[in-house]
Amino acid sequence: MMFSTQLRAAQLIIGLLLALSAIADAGGGAPATQAADNPTTTAGPSTLRIYVGTYTSPATGSKGIYLLELDTRSGELKPMGLAAEVASPSFLALHPNRRFLYAVGELNEFQGKKAGAVSAFAIDAQTGKLTLLNQQPSGGQGPCHVTVDPAGKCVLTANYTTGTVAALPIDNEGRLGEPTSIIQHIGSGPNTKRQQGPHAHSINLDPAGRFAFAPDLGVDKVFVYRLATKDRSLVANDPPAAPIAPGSGPRHFAFHPTGHFAYVINELTSTITAFSYDAERGSLKELQTISTLPEGFTGDSFTADIHVHPNGKFLYGSNRGHDSIAIFAIAPDTGRLTAAGHEPTRGAWPRNLTIEPSGKWLLVANQKSNNVVTFAIDPRTGQLASTGKPLETHSPVCLQVVSRTP
Repeated sequence: MMFSTQLRAAQLIIGLLLALSAIADAGGGAPATQAADNPTTTAGPSTLRIYVGTYTSPATGSKGIYLLELDTRSGELKPMGLAAEVASPSFLALHPNRRFLYAVGELNEFQGKKAGAVSAFAIDAQTGKLTLLNQQPSGGQGPCHVTVDPAGKCVLTANYTTGTVAALPIDNEGRLGEPTSIIQHIGSGPNTKRQQGPHAHSINLDPAGRFAFAPDLGVDKVFVYRLATKDRSLVANDPPAAPIAPGSGPRHFAFHPTGHFAYVINELTSTITAFSYDAERGSLKELQTISTLPEGFTGDSFTADIHVHPNGKFLYGSNRGHDSIAIFAIAPDTGRLTAAGHEPTRGAWPRNLTIEPSGKWLLVANQKSNNVVTFAIDPRTGQLASTGKPLETHSPVCLQVVSRTP
């Protein structure tokens, strides 16, 4: 009898110990497994949204802005369909609150005016789909670039065909107002085929949002404007522009993360010009000009886009024709560039590229081969390695990264 009682007591103790062990496994083991299966629990979102700007036409088959998802663990891209139907949204810009997206419609006539369009969209936080809020004329024909000021109070446009830049106010609901300023560039360049007159090709703000910089391919200048605090209009700076070597055709512009240096990529000569930047005066001082092409290359090629890595160590520029990404190392003390190699884009005519915020992945939009290609970035050397999984899409010409949950 005593033995039976002792046996039952032992069984109860063993059962209790097993139960406690199970609870410990459930409490301690599950989160580790969950973290392994779902890195979002410890490392933030595992996917990013990529909006793709395109040229729409029967030839391209595009209908507007498309949505992709980027897996930040593998670099793999997934098509998510048409986000919004709109005419030739060739460049996109995100509002600082990540609730609104803006697109230029690269047109020469809109609403009966000789102008292109700027469209404002609301972003659905769950699906990523876009809802049109309103549209306005862009302040000139053939708009090819748009940016939003850091305060989210206005958009700036560069209109290639007419050589104008414009500022349009944004209200609290993300809608666009009519332009508060439209400025006409004047001049020409020595390239008789491409520089008969002004061609504003982009417009960007400095990190503080005080000055705007507009490279003009047609007149070989980077025009500089002050952004008025009161009405967000553009006012010519003093000095009003930074000259570029004749025939260069300045196109896109990028600041170093420190704000001490800036870079413009020159389409017609396949070069990059580096500047030091005086943030108080909004002035640029040329440091160097360097080729984006390998020594000995003699074919036709035209640069397109330029980006500085978030860590400030590397710069990337795209070559259309050579179909490569030119890689440069940046000297931290001087901002000068040293060529570090070229990476084939695995496609034709790389019009646009982007680097997602963590600096792990670089994406390239190959316009003529209709694909987007992802490259892993080596954080030590800046070299690129393709994932080997390009994604086909219609006429991609702009990539805008948005975190999954605004």
